[in-house]
Amino acid sequence: MAHSPGGPAVHVRIGELAALLGGDLVGDAALEVVRIGGLEDADAQSISFLAHPRYAEQLKTTRAGCVIVGPALRDAAAARGAAIVCADPYLAFARLTQWWAARVRRAPAAGVHPSAVVEPGARIDATASIGPLAYVASAARIGAAAVVGAQCHVGGCAEVGVATVLKPRVVLAEGCRIGQRGIVHSGAVIGADGFGFAPTEGRWEKIEQLGGVAIGDDVEVGANTCIDRGALADTVIEDGVKLDNLVQIAHNVHIGAHSAFAGCVGVAGSARIGRHCTVGGGSSILGHLEIVDHVHITAGTLISRSIRKPGQYSGSFPFDDNASWEKNAATLRQLHALRERIRALERKS
Repeated sequence: MAHSPGGPAVHVRIGELAALLGGDLVGDAALEVVRIGGLEDADAQSISFLAHPRYAEQLKTTRAGCVIVGPALRDAAAARGAAIVCADPYLAFARLTQWWAARVRRAPAAGVHPSAVVEPGARIDATASIGPLAYVASAARIGAAAVVGAQCHVGGCAEVGVATVLKPRVVLAEGCRIGQRGIVHSGAVIGADGFGFAPTEGRWEKIEQLGGVAIGDDVEVGANTCIDRGALADTVIEDGVKLDNLVQIAHNVHIGAHSAFAGCVGVAGSARIGRHCTVGGGSSILGHLEIVDHVHITAGTLISRSIRKPGQYSGSFPFDDNASWEKNAATLRQLHALRERIRALERKS
């Protein structure tokens, strides 16, 4: 099988892809492509996509056999060759990658690998896959078509939902559960103890974390991300949440459905974050705060107080609504020049 930028080859006619994506085909339906490629490195056997008008100039130079574009770029794409015109080309690209992955990635075989350890009392669906050296504790439940990858740990009374995939070396600790169609990437730890200690006589007394972690359906958890168990009640991640790599979710945090956090975000204990929120990479949210639905936090922002109005927020000195923060940041960059002007005026007076 040939390899190139865009991954292994899959021989398919663009007419089939247009029907799959619900797009309008421009060109010969019998034209065959074998890989997905970026505009710059695609060749005549590649299908590529253009989602943002700023890259429209690349249509003139790309060698892609077919390009997925939006309606505004239909004529420009047609002038260079075959195209599939979709209302949302980025969404079409996403669905194309899913279709492609289903054909080039080998599905794990159902059953329990001989080297895995499954304790008595664990309930594993016959269609699930338990990989090499994995461990499944007593009273754990593994749903239909679920995958527990090599060297994973699934603790006692933990639950893995239907068609959820735990990549190699994931820990799903005791009493924690994840719903259907989830993906948890390697190194993630779900259900470590929350950071709870009582100070006494110059030392710290551990507060046992007695809650769990409850994760909904269609959630993706990035590599080496940690989601701590609750102190008493559960830490909750609702349906459709997407967490990037190296995200820290502390005990008793509640994240609303379809929110998305970029890499290295940290959320302190008992923060409550609404639905359809986004948090840029490297941002921090302090504990016991409330953030309403549809809040968008830009990268590197420190959230030190609750946000009760939807919108975009930025900054760390302190954060503010985005428009005000940008004005203040612009003023800050001119602070030295403003100081010198004031000094000059003072000298004249």
